[in-house]
Amino acid sequence: MDDAEGQPDDLLIRMKDGDEQALAELFSMHRDRLWRMVHFRLDHRLRGRVDADDVLQEAYLEAAKRVEHFVDDSTTSFFVWLRMVVSQTLIDVHRRHLGAKMRDAGREVPIHGPRYPQATTVSLAIRLMGHLTSPSQAAMREEMYSRLEATLDEMDPIDREVLALRHFEELTNSEVAEVLGIQQKAASIRYIRAVKRLKDILSQMPGFFDVSHGG
Repeated sequence: MDDAEGQPDDLLIRMKDGDEQALAELFSMHRDRLWRMVHFRLDHRLRGRVDADDVLQEAYLEAAKRVEHFVDDSTTSFFVWLRMVVSQTLIDVHRRHLGAKMRDAGREVPIHGPRYPQATTVSLAIRLMGHLTSPSQAAMREEMYSRLEATLDEMDPIDREVLALRHFEELTNSEVAEVLGIQQKAASIRYIRAVKRLKDILSQMPGFFDVSHGG
């Protein structure tokens, strides 16, 4: 298997041969990227109760139990497979802690079967409003957040997900295409469209860029 993410081929071979240490080393290589994903998608109601390191520890144990699934069908790149395991672990974490309080995920994009229980819209809105931190901006933040979340909900769900994957998880275009099961050209077109749409959204919010540049 040609490794697009830069893991040494011998580690992948060793892992396929049942070497647990090889899996540990590969997981460690991707840990920062996986941490960024969990930190972005972890429901804000769980901040302080669950952290990204907890989720990754659980995800590693799941990956160790399920690594034969990757070995049997390695058409998926190792990083994308590992990210899928982490995503499913995060779904389980949300279900355990939030249960019936989980936001309806019906509008979210199905990724490799299950849907993200944490709304991409919410995560995007929180990150985009992150620059409004001073007490004097509290009221503005609350008003802008509500408007921004509502407007983001109007975006095409896949475009919104492409935006999240590229900007906040920092995936490459080819990785985004693989995660979403679309062609790379389509992923690129959707990304350009999503960025333009986001700029249009933010430009219609009085004071957003002024606060961003000044705060």
